[in-house]
Amino acid sequence: MVRRVLALTSGRIAVVILAAIALLALLGPWLAPQNPLATSDNALAAVSGTHWLGTDYLGRDVFSRLLDGSRISVLGSLEVALVALVVGAVPGILSVYLGRAFEWFTLRLADTLVALPFLLFAIAVIALLGNGLTQAMLVTGVLVSPLFYRVSRAATLAVARSPYVEAAIVSGASVGWIVRRHVWTKVLPPIAVALAQTIGVGFVIVSSLTFLGIGVQPPEPTWGGLLASDLGYLSHRPWAPVAPALLIMVTVWACNLLADAIRDVSGEAGRALANDRKARANRREAAAGPHPAGGSR
Repeated sequence: MVRRVLALTSGRIAVVILAAIALLALLGPWLAPQNPLATSDNALAAVSGTHWLGTDYLGRDVFSRLLDGSRISVLGSLEVALVALVVGAVPGILSVYLGRAFEWFTLRLADTLVALPFLLFAIAVIALLGNGLTQAMLVTGVLVSPLFYRVSRAATLAVARSPYVEAAIVSGASVGWIVRRHVWTKVLPPIAVALAQTIGVGFVIVSSLTFLGIGVQPPEPTWGGLLASDLGYLSHRPWAPVAPALLIMVTVWACNLLADAIRDVSGEAGRALANDRKARANRREAAAGPHPAGGSR
């Protein structure tokens, strides 16, 4: 699947952008030219050779804070996606095989989680457990998990009706063996699409929470926190929100682009795309014609 995704132009663009964001998260604190937490008397300075994006209201270098805040933003979005994957996909697959009671309970639970406003619920849980990014992302991941539950359940239901799965059940195969042998390979492509989309949603959620000051302790830099601090001083630095907002937008766009690429190369659409490419290659070879064996007379 990876090679087929990279064969698409959209897939290559998405992978390059997300790889650059991942490098920012890994190397951002070391690439920061100045201490992102150090204050100075040079508050609200304009762009210069010393401060590439100027300084904030406390005189801190905005470019250094943007690089240093990449790690929290990326890790938070990944935590949301992975928690949602585990909490949603596993019950979604097992709900097809573990009986009516488990199916009814998980369906009602998924409906309940969908009805809860994630932002208000996250604020309430953080008020009980303390203001920390891990608590916020765990709660948010659980609230996003119905997406994976529905995707994995729908894919599993499609596979469960296939003759080879029914034959395995009749022959006495265990649920775990059926899931590993037959179900997982069929469920993986739609789950991969949902995972890519959820990482993008996670960036929006992390940015929204940190914009409100939830999940982080000041003066820890984050992309959403930089947006919030810049909005109060737009009269002095009207261009200040552009950099963090652009990073958030490009990252979310790349995640959605990757999800579209995975969808295009998987399942029936992927087979149709592969057949179409093969047919076009055959037409080009036929149009080129046979190469002459010898030179012209």
